[in-house]
Amino acid sequence: MTVTVLVADDHGVIRDGLGRLISGLDGLELVGTAADGQQAVDRVVELGPDVVLMDLDMPVMDGIEATRRIGVERPGTAVLVLTAFSDRRRILGALEAGACGYLLKDASSDEVGEGIRAAARGESPLDPRAARTVLAARSEPDPLENLSPRERDVLALLVEGLPNKLIALRLQISEKTVKSHLTRVFREIDVTDRTQAALWAERRGFTGDPDR
Repeated sequence: MTVTVLVADDHGVIRDGLGRLISGLDGLELVGTAADGQQAVDRVVELGPDVVLMDLDMPVMDGIEATRRIGVERPGTAVLVLTAFSDRRRILGALEAGACGYLLKDASSDEVGEGIRAAARGESPLDPRAARTVLAARSEPDPLENLSPRERDVLALLVEGLPNKLIALRLQISEKTVKSHLTRVFREIDVTDRTQAALWAERRGFTGDPDR
């Protein structure tokens, strides 16, 4: 069976190189390329590849958000991350968004080829550094457990899309207190802004119970 592949990377040289690599490997077929995350989503919907080889740092839409949207638009396509970044935030963010595996760009041609085949089989190919990060994260307590009931309430209302002023009114606290709670929430769940916090919570199915 031939595995069809789409390459998403914003660097033309890398896209071309990966395209030639894939075309030269038995059982793999390059069906398209994308230069940014939005293109990747659009091309997946159009072409329906078995596997997307996804970079993370791309313009218009990054690879993590593109991965999440591909999971919604075409869940039958496996997304395999291939990136230069090995930091915890990107690794966990990509996997939480629905990526089936995570490889680094210093991988050999054979490792990339086998990773694509493994992804197509429904497996989860992980670079050893990414695997260590995942294992370490699984051994840690859930960040939500470190939040106070009020901080969880604030996060739940943020997920609903409420601005700080309405969160303050809903919970009968000051806007300053809301900001203070959000600062601690962001630190505990390792995000930097409201959008990232909302996505983090949604991926975990967290809604909270701000009306209790």
